Amino acid sequence: MSDNLDPVDERIMHLLARDGRMTNAALADALGVAPSTAHARVRALIERGYISGFHAALDQRALGRGLQAVIGVTLRPGARQDAIRAFTQEVRRLPDVIQVFFLGGSDDFLVHIAVADSTAVRKFVVDHLSARPSVASTRTSLIFEYHRNTTAADFD
Repeated sequence: MSDNLDPVDERIMHLLARDGRMTNAALADALGVAPSTAHARVRALIERGYISGFHAALDQRALGRGLQAVIGVTLRPGARQDAIRAFTQEVRRLPDVIQVFFLGGSDDFLVHIAVADSTAVRKFVVDHLSARPSVASTRTSLIFEYHRNTTAADFD
């Protein structure tokens, strides 16, 4: 953690990362501080940029999207900066996409999707990735289990 955070701030962020819907009263009780203190501390953490938002975790299975996959994408060489920007902007808007990671390494991107079944994974890869002239190759891995410790903020 940052040197600018004291143990109470660190505990607030830990508790809210586990349960973003925790009431201010419950947060204050867990911290052993007054509710007004907990509220002021949370507001200060938001203003200082340590807390970037509160997010709902959706149950993809309940939404009919019980199969998740991570697809490694490598772009073709040449005009990469434009290709990277276009790929990121277009792919992140697709409804099946949960997350897009821009990487350094053998893959340029990891695209995390949730779909109904393996046919939908194939269709996504063929229609939205392999069909792009900028894409050199893809590598698909199915996700058997997914555990989330926290939600990271956007890099934008």
